[in-house]
Amino acid sequence: QVQLVESGGGSVQAGGSLRLSCAASGRTFSRYAMAWFRQAPGKERGFVAAINWSAANTYYADSVKGRFSISRDNAKNTVYLQMNSLKPEDTAAYYCALGGVASRVRADYDYWGQGTQVTVSS
Repeated sequence: QVQLVESGGGSVQAGGSLRLSCAASGRTFSRYAMAWFRQAPGKERGFVAAINWSAANTYYADSVKGRFSISRDNAKNTVYLQMNSLKPEDTAAYYCALGGVASRVRADYDYWGQGTQVTVSS
């Protein structure tokens, strides 16, 4: 069973930066995609960013493109999300996910972390 654990969340001022990490443990395949989703109170979980197994391809939601950057270290089974120029509307619980294909669709991911809270104040 694969387990995903997020870390790096916290509270920052608008315009600040945070770097989230997600470490995978247990049985994993050599080739897998990883992604980040987020969910604010009263809203559905939405796509943020995804990266394929080789890191050759990355995908971003329009709302974060140019501000967020996703990367991975396969030797550590870890994916990162560098978040710059944070806005209050970025406030949400952030979840990492693992699946067979890099996609913005939740159903394409087989494993999910428990989430880490990001709060951005004005």
